[in-house]
Amino acid sequence: MDGPVRTSLDAAAEPPAYYRGNESSLVSALKTLLFFTILMVTLPIGLYFASKAYIFEGSMKMSSSDSYFYAAIVAVLAVHVVLALFVYVAWNEGTPKEKGKHD
Repeated sequence: MDGPVRTSLDAAAEPPAYYRGNESSLVSALKTLLFFTILMVTLPIGLYFASKAYIFEGSMKMSSSDSYFYAAIVAVLAVHVVLALFVYVAWNEGTPKEKGKHD
């Protein structure tokens, strides 16, 4: 009676075969998520301050209150671009890449 119990415990110690194959895709998905999270935080904030200081107040000589408004629009547009890129990458992440044309 001890034999079958031992083999079932040994089989339970290893992850199933389908799980081991998905481990690399999980790591890839987490790397993608981390990349876009960092991009979502840094790009809009960086573009906000850079466009306010160098473009709107520096080059265009706008007032401080006007430059706040337009710099916020630039930051919001950056957020939308990052979100669209994330959706595009996440949508195409699991699809196989075809190298040749198949008829």
